[in-house]
Amino acid sequence: MDADQIRGLYLEFMAEQGHAVIPRAPLVPRDDPSTLFTGSGMQPLLPYLLGAEHPAGRRLADSQTCLRAQDIDEVGDNRHTTFFEMLGNWSLGDYFKHEQLHQVWTFLTDKVGLDPNRIYVSCFLGDEVHQIPQDTESAGIWTELFTAAKVSADQVELGTEERAAEIGSGGARISFYSKKNWWCRDGSAENMPIGEPGGPDSEMFYLFPDVQHDTAFGAHCHPNCDCGRYIEIGNSVFMEYRRTADGFEPLPRRNVDFGGGLARIAAAALDTPDVFRISLLRPIVAAVEELSGQTYEEHTRSMRVIADHLRGAAFLAVDGIRPGNKAQGYVMRRLIRRAVRFALDLGLTENFLPAIIPTITGIYAHHYPELTEHADEVVAVLVKEEKAFRRTLLKGIHQLEGLRGRVIGGADLFTLYDTYGFPIELSVEEAGAAGIEVSPTWREEFDEQMAAQRARSARPHAAVPG
Repeated sequence: MDADQIRGLYLEFMAEQGHAVIPRAPLVPRDDPSTLFTGSGMQPLLPYLLGAEHPAGRRLADSQTCLRAQDIDEVGDNRHTTFFEMLGNWSLGDYFKHEQLHQVWTFLTDKVGLDPNRIYVSCFLGDEVHQIPQDTESAGIWTELFTAAKVSADQVELGTEERAAEIGSGGARISFYSKKNWWCRDGSAENMPIGEPGGPDSEMFYLFPDVQHDTAFGAHCHPNCDCGRYIEIGNSVFMEYRRTADGFEPLPRRNVDFGGGLARIAAAALDTPDVFRISLLRPIVAAVEELSGQTYEEHTRSMRVIADHLRGAAFLAVDGIRPGNKAQGYVMRRLIRRAVRFALDLGLTENFLPAIIPTITGIYAHHYPELTEHADEVVAVLVKEEKAFRRTLLKGIHQLEGLRGRVIGGADLFTLYDTYGFPIELSVEEAGAAGIEVSPTWREEFDEQMAAQRARSARPHAAVPG
């Protein structure tokens, strides 16, 4: 079962459960200036989670395109991507824990066919400070589901991730965590802004037993470990609280907010921990292999970065973003230029995007026809940026190499940015790869250089009369 089939099956299944299937929201939020991109399925639905009535009703489902620029440095491992699709379903004051956990279990085990013996879950341990109880109700529902599937349902209280890494889960099916199983847009309960909604969540993980635990992530493995042995495939948030100046108060109605990573579910269905082998990413990798004459096995990280970044840039182009030096445009520019830089490692020294972008638009032709409808425009936008960067790429790398042997600071990095068009993060990344030491105060120095340049640019205009 490929990712397209899983997406279609999910939306069909949710429709059968009485959900209205709604279209995706753009990658750039329309009415939320607090964030650059739509980074989760719930983000466009925030007003309705807070109590507004949705025109489509109280049961909703979709597949939402998301982009998380903060994950850009993580891309290159087997599971992180900046662009992803989140399968979502919501109950706005309708059903709650029992129906939600039963329907997601049915979808993953009966519809997709995942092995119940390899599914593990986590629940909220509770928060004594804010008087929020332990989520024994969800744990009880999971116990019933595992028992019916003839799977042991033993439990363990782990608390923090640090403690979990010290003691391990012992293979327990249901793990209780504290902060890790509290969901809100801003992290922990303590950091939630007044007015933000949140609540306990219950996450689902899929075990890949052939992946060996990496002790760099702690002495022992557990479901929320980042070593890649367990991969999170879904999260049911039971959104029933709102932050106040004094603590928390109940929301006007209890909501369910489910998000399941399409790529990770598809990888689990393929029985691979590598999301770049699924049908949404493997064809892009294959196109890069054919064009470069290199193999994925020998150049894994480079091809993962190229596939992820160009896919994200293509969707940004469709949603109206153009490469630039500010906000969303800067992130888009960084994605394209990073992809071009990694392509150089594969011997792709000429413009290669016209040969890759049609593969990306073709992958999504069925579910997101806007990509094929605007394919020529997408190619034109991305190729223009590639050409602009290639004109200075080798010069910039040569300039960086000339700084070898000393600690480089913000002034050097500003020159690479201002003269050669290197995104500042790419320069720092290049320096690290080349073994060139970067000053720990580079950011402050760079910002000073930028401020000085802006002041110089403003002076002539300030002198113009009236």
